[in-house]
Amino acid sequence: MEDTLLIPPNESPDVPELSIVIPALNEEITIAEFVAWCREGLQNAKINGEILIIDSSTDQTAERAVAGGARVLKTPKRGLGRAYQDALVHIRGRFVLMGDADCTYDFRELIPFVESFRHGNEFIMGSRFRGFIEEGAMPPLHRYFGTPVTTILLNIIYGSKFTDIHCGMRGITREAFIRMRLCSTSWEYASEMVLKSVRMQLKTDEVPVRFLKDREGRYSHHKREGWLSPWKAGWINLRAMLVNGADFFAIRPGIALFFLGLSLTLPFTFGPIRLGLITFSIFWMLLGMSFTVVGLQSFYLGSIARLLYDFTGETRRFWLNIFSYNRSIFVSCLLVIVGGGFLLPLCYAYWQLHWRLPVEIGRVHHMAITGLLFITLGFMNFVFTLVFHAVAAALADNEAR
Repeated sequence: MEDTLLIPPNESPDVPELSIVIPALNEEITIAEFVAWCREGLQNAKINGEILIIDSSTDQTAERAVAGGARVLKTPKRGLGRAYQDALVHIRGRFVLMGDADCTYDFRELIPFVESFRHGNEFIMGSRFRGFIEEGAMPPLHRYFGTPVTTILLNIIYGSKFTDIHCGMRGITREAFIRMRLCSTSWEYASEMVLKSVRMQLKTDEVPVRFLKDREGRYSHHKREGWLSPWKAGWINLRAMLVNGADFFAIRPGIALFFLGLSLTLPFTFGPIRLGLITFSIFWMLLGMSFTVVGLQSFYLGSIARLLYDFTGETRRFWLNIFSYNRSIFVSCLLVIVGGGFLLPLCYAYWQLHWRLPVEIGRVHHMAITGLLFITLGFMNFVFTLVFHAVAAALADNEAR
């Protein structure tokens, strides 16, 4: 890239097995010690590795990193996620280890990550809660509320079993990192990585890490940017979780709403039914019709979202089998025909009264609502089938290129 510059150290391994890839912004207080920790960690783990610092600093961070034996990629300040994207073409190792350059994560202890990689794991999360958190290292709001709540939320949405989704020390194979196609440019890259690791069905592990407090005289980036910074980071991470988990909020709730709507519509097709003090009549049917349409639309949108999240091809094959073109078009036509049949009695009554509707609501009106519902569902299913197959074809074409 024209706006980046790679600065090599005096000595660098020709074919590293592990690349320690770290963004840095004005970390001259800690960078020399951090690079030394990395070198010690590589030696302890008995692995051939390199240290790549993605630097956007205005101080002496780059010079001190190179002096310590790290490769430095100078880039403009564009966010954490963008820093990793910039670094991807310069990563040489089979395995990639990420973290912070502030000596809060103990990179002298790399053995658990190396062993996990060599056992075949593709994505390895560090866990501060399974390891050690030094007193004063994590604000109480983060330790007892923010991180646990968002971790639980992600586990519920995605069916995962992480204990610390915001841990900055994590590893991934270079091959999986390329396939992941990281899009986020800011703090939310961390959540995007976790979510995509689940979507991609990567072989995942979690290892304990040591989390230490900031060095004296060094302030975290959140403190540098003001009291609102942690809340902004939390919000954009939550946004990443919700956007990448849209199918969770669309498919199952949509199915539930769809069947609730049908239960309020179909039983009263041929007239009102009284249960105790409640008479279920035409207005309940209209409510049920609304629920059914909204629920089915939600399900359809969730199905398309699940297509977009598919990294393995399995989801696409499953849904294309469920919504095979011929079967789905046949169902759409059948729904419209059946719906038209339910509408005919009302049309006939309308014609008999010289195109004036009867004042009293009767059986033909109940049947007409069911008929309109079937016609609406048929049209929705027809349009969805076309859009769904178009999206699937476009995705297959992009993969083939």
